[in-house]
Amino acid sequence: MKKINIGLLGCGTVGAGVAKILIESGELICSRVGAALNLKHVADVDMETDRGIPFDDGVFITDAQKVLDDPDIDIVIEMIGGEGIAKDFILKAIDNGKQVVTANKALLASQGDTLCKAAAEKGVDLAYEASVGGCMPIVKSLKESLVGNRITSMIGILNGTCNYILSKITDEGKPFEAALSEAQANGFAEADPALDVEGTDTAHKLAILNALAYGMEINLKDIYVEGISRVTPSDIAFAKEFGYRIKLLAIGKHRGDSVEARVHPTMVPFGNLLSNVNSNLNAVMISGDAVGDMLLYGYGAGMMPTASAVISDTVDIARNLLTGATGRTPLLSYQPRAIRKIPVMPVDEISTHYYFRFSAADRPGVLSKISGILGKYKISIKSVHQKGRKSEGPVPIVMLTHHAKESNVKKALSELAGLDIVEGRPVLIRIEDNDQ
Repeated sequence: MKKINIGLLGCGTVGAGVAKILIESGELICSRVGAALNLKHVADVDMETDRGIPFDDGVFITDAQKVLDDPDIDIVIEMIGGEGIAKDFILKAIDNGKQVVTANKALLASQGDTLCKAAAEKGVDLAYEASVGGCMPIVKSLKESLVGNRITSMIGILNGTCNYILSKITDEGKPFEAALSEAQANGFAEADPALDVEGTDTAHKLAILNALAYGMEINLKDIYVEGISRVTPSDIAFAKEFGYRIKLLAIGKHRGDSVEARVHPTMVPFGNLLSNVNSNLNAVMISGDAVGDMLLYGYGAGMMPTASAVISDTVDIARNLLTGATGRTPLLSYQPRAIRKIPVMPVDEISTHYYFRFSAADRPGVLSKISGILGKYKISIKSVHQKGRKSEGPVPIVMLTHHAKESNVKKALSELAGLDIVEGRPVLIRIEDNDQ
């Protein structure tokens, strides 16, 4: 039986999961592929940590260059992460004519166009299903299953850490810091959680999905990004009173000659399936002109779910090698000549519904004054909730709006923040209603 040799670079959490599946499920995979996927080398600088995997003698090495230069290795799996040496290793593997699998979303979001161009020129495949949504087959769905659809929008929960934190605040009333600490204790958040909670990780994934869905060059720098650190239990409680849950959403919408691309806390109505995706799960709602709406749902991170996606890519490439079909599917979904520079719509130009919370003086005329300034900027109020005073001091005034333009909203809130009747900075949370 034919043997396809694999070199694994990096044996951390996910890398160990990949090795575990290749070794423990080797016979199952072979029965489905028609060839043995042989893990010839695993390269990692950490030789001391026990991965609990029975590697054969000589498989585990510290020299990544040996993997890259070995003429017998057909597929290189990059599990190092980051945007430094991982890029060099991938480019070297491509230059040596090897097929590549990676889960490196940060690298793809910043250098994906370059890497895909190099792979296409060399005639090798670069697969990256695990870079977005863990075990959810979102990349394959956009590249293959939905190839006959014009994608109109993608709205998703793409970071398990943020979803876990928001679920804990919502369901148990925990403050942000306590929910974050619990996420870290359970292994759902890094010691430095900034990439997750500030929305950067989600933006990386949205940049990749936008390219696949809309035939645009990967554009991370123009995506509007806002994290969850300012979301409070009181805002979550008010959202619930209005019939919403707050989620960190990645939103990509086709707008003709531009693409709407933004990441921020969003109020989602109870009736929307995304509002019921909790804990550290991920989900993406894709809308296409032929399929309508479809939902992908599953674990977006973790050792085995992510490793499962890596193995899926590895098997796809193995099948391509067996049939001589390398390059069958365009690396970025569209043929290179069809990929265009499509601008990302500035966030000031979007129009959506909004939630506002003001801390305002409890005296006659305050609500009228606030409403007057909102009206001045063409912001129509849909509903309002004013809490009664329990003690001396300001009281919260909460409003939901009809559709309004972001630039007008910012001007109105800036003017309101300067009034002596408003204390502190007004809170803004965008709303994604079902009719949008």
